[in-house]
Amino acid sequence: MWPAPGYRRSMPARKWPTALDAATARQVLLDAVAGGVDAVEALNQLAPLHPRNNTFPGEVFLHLAADALDWAGVDRAHPIDLDGMRERFLPDVDLRGRERRKLEFAVLAAGALNGGVEADLLDEVTWWQTDDFWRYAAYAALAYLRIAADRAGVPASEVCRALTR
Repeated sequence: MWPAPGYRRSMPARKWPTALDAATARQVLLDAVAGGVDAVEALNQLAPLHPRNNTFPGEVFLHLAADALDWAGVDRAHPIDLDGMRERFLPDVDLRGRERRKLEFAVLAAGALNGGVEADLLDEVTWWQTDDFWRYAAYAALAYLRIAADRAGVPASEVCRALTR
């Protein structure tokens, strides 16, 4: 549901992202993954949807990532191992230093959502002092979509079709 619980808008009311904007962002990412687009190109397609100084569409991507985990049957009884996740499922993403920490937060926040826990996004991303949370949330969704496909032994396009609303 958009807006996500705890979401604080930092834009004038006339420019707040709508439910249609959220659905569009979700579908653009699903279409990019289904089409085999690399992560950099996917982010280029998503960039116009991100309003400055706003975490949108990051929340949308975290929920999509949680949906992918749910689709793959990930839970406490059937966990996934994140060791080597970036190298295996995001080989087209080159991250260093703080960028890795940001991705780690997005990956873990999506996992928490899958378990029913909402992370305090604003508290976390405030210290980043950058306007790029949405990028790391997109990377997390991309990774979890690929992980779900790998776990089920199906192409990523099949997972994307299943998660298309």
